[in-house]
Amino acid sequence: MNLLSTLSGSLMEGFLPAGWDLARIDACCSHNPCSVLDRQPFWHERFEPVICRDVADFDVMLGHEIAMTIRRAREEKRQAALILPVGPMGMYRWAVYFLKEWNVPCDHVHGFNMDEWSDRDGNTLAANDPGAFTNAMEGAFYGPLGKLTVPASQRWFATPDKLPHYAERIGELQKAGAELTVIFGIGRVCHIAFWEPHFAAEYESVDAWKAATHRLGAKLHPLTIEQNALTSFKSRTTLVPAFANTIGPGLFLKADRIIGGADGILGRGMQWQGTSLWMTLRYGPNPWVPSSFMPTLAGRLFFLNELAGPLEAEMN
Repeated sequence: MNLLSTLSGSLMEGFLPAGWDLARIDACCSHNPCSVLDRQPFWHERFEPVICRDVADFDVMLGHEIAMTIRRAREEKRQAALILPVGPMGMYRWAVYFLKEWNVPCDHVHGFNMDEWSDRDGNTLAANDPGAFTNAMEGAFYGPLGKLTVPASQRWFATPDKLPHYAERIGELQKAGAELTVIFGIGRVCHIAFWEPHFAAEYESVDAWKAATHRLGAKLHPLTIEQNALTSFKSRTTLVPAFANTIGPGLFLKADRIIGGADGILGRGMQWQGTSLWMTLRYGPNPWVPSSFMPTLAGRLFFLNELAGPLEAEMN
């Protein structure tokens, strides 16, 4: 007896994304944890999943990867375009640490925040609002870099006046030789940024879906809202906006390189990201599972070993 056998007539019927193949998802999650690194035919030859022992290691390893990306671009005399998340966040402290230790100025970096809370019209919180992603980035990354920081004119945030111009500006940078690195986490419903799985129903083809660069006032899935209630608002669901501005696959699939992170451990054996991780690595590219496209790109996905499972019943 499980969800597949009891779904009909339940309140869960119609709740999960319509394009999800639940039997396929269950199969993804049934693999032996030791097989999590087994290469799949759809993975890019330079895509690499990386196991992290705990959150402390995860933060350091991801932060080092970001710092090395910035340092390498400077050594190669290239501009670095970074699409940046607010979540995960712990890696920014270490990225700042390494850049300061190496004394690497970041005036060659162009940062594009991938998303921001909004209302249904795309209007966003004030930049200094405690819940604003703009405020989070200034406090975690740009501010602590001090004299080495990214110039203010090269910090882009997903506000309604800026987000529609991301594609043009990133395209100009890439054309001039810049490397585009997409740094991301994986959502509970496998979104990248706030590009949700149910958006797939609006596109006639995969190519049309891939071409979408952004969305203002994107309608969030309930599980996304609850994920953020747990991870960012101490379970207070009423504080989480129901809409967000976000980049789309027309930007995150343009990456020259990706740096991903999955650290969704809650403690006492509880977690929220194991299914999302296995779907990303095993489902195969499908617009109803946006994160499933990320292994088709060159780069690394760092994840906590506990997320590999086994994903089975455990009473706490």
